[in-house]
Amino acid sequence: MITKLGDYLRKLRIRNQQILKNMADELGVSSAFLSAVENGKKNMPESWYAILHEHYSLDDAEMEELRQAAMESQKTISLNLNNASETNRQLAVSFARQFDSIDEIFGKQLLQILRKRKERGDGGGPNDV
Repeated sequence: MITKLGDYLRKLRIRNQQILKNMADELGVSSAFLSAVENGKKNMPESWYAILHEHYSLDDAEMEELRQAAMESQKTISLNLNNASETNRQLAVSFARQFDSIDEIFGKQLLQILRKRKERGDGGGPNDV
């Protein structure tokens, strides 16, 4: 089943008169891998943002649409805990264990806290929250 990200990438290809193989070559992957990303079987590699931005001359609004589509299409998330403090490790594990039981209200409260931190510059990367 094609994901929102897959739909976005497909429209981008059509707009640029490309087939799947052409875009896969631009991204440095096989057609099968690109297809797996489009169908939600694989997550989009972080490196694709820069490649897509550069090659397809995406503006800020298009990049935001791409990020949103990628986020909505993601089924799994992995965290690198190699350099994380013990507190952050415990937080990540605790959050993961309780993720399925977080209700809508508490989830919205957490998002609001994280967005405020990002706005203040206290944390978060370009693709966070």
